[in-house]
Amino acid sequence: MSVTPLAHVPAVHPAPAFRGRIGRDARSGHYAVPRRYRLHLAAACADGLRIAVVHSLLGLDDVCPVTFLDPVPDCPDGGHSALRPLYEASAHRYPGAAVAPVLSDDWSGRIVSTHAADITRDLARHFGGGRPALYPCGAESETEAVERMCGAIGQAAQQAGSAGGGVPERATALERLLDSLGSLERWLVGRDHLIRDHITAADVELWVALVQLDTVHRHHLDADAVRRVADHPTLWAYARRLTAHPAFGAHLDLDGIARRHHARCRGLEAAGAAVQILDWAAHAARSA
Repeated sequence: MSVTPLAHVPAVHPAPAFRGRIGRDARSGHYAVPRRYRLHLAAACADGLRIAVVHSLLGLDDVCPVTFLDPVPDCPDGGHSALRPLYEASAHRYPGAAVAPVLSDDWSGRIVSTHAADITRDLARHFGGGRPALYPCGAESETEAVERMCGAIGQAAQQAGSAGGGVPERATALERLLDSLGSLERWLVGRDHLIRDHITAADVELWVALVQLDTVHRHHLDADAVRRVADHPTLWAYARRLTAHPAFGAHLDLDGIARRHHARCRGLEAAGAAVQILDWAAHAARSA
């Protein structure tokens, strides 16, 4: 996949509160030891879903346990009370919200990282031996390009359905969204996966973006916009195939996504909410 057209897309993720890394040996401080680390995830959150899928693809249940959190944070600031002790142990009188995802160190009782991309890369690099490479050597720029494109898809979809934007701004955002989907549609013709002949982290990124597009952003688009989004048969067939894979479908908490969305969203529901693109539950059931 050519990365040139994607290079201008800015990152949209806020800076993480903690950004430690798992290293190769004791000198790194956090070095790779089975069952030393623990994940704390809300699978209804895009970052949590992404990490959960990578964790399953790597088969790390016995290496790095996962604690799944309620889809809707229970603190007024948007944090999880269950994570507050970890945050306070990691930074004295931590003032921010105790948000997920979190990779913690059971040896010290402190947080290693809250940066989703670093977490997935470290899990794959240090615990993914003997499995197909989710981050193939030589594919770094391609993977990063897909990450930027997926961020741009979410941003454009959000702007296209924004109640605060004017009609021209929403129309422009929708065209940006459709241009990205059209590029992916053409790229996937004759391909099962995005950048290699097996599942990689790029596929996880795109699948999560498509889940969010249909289960969250669609609710704020009009019916015609949703039909135009749906008019990419190769792209949505790709999403169906991945959803039927156990590592993907098993973590798809549609009820949790809906609860989280309604708890956080202050936008207006549009006619597109009634035009579902995929029957995610039916395809996920095939993964059981």
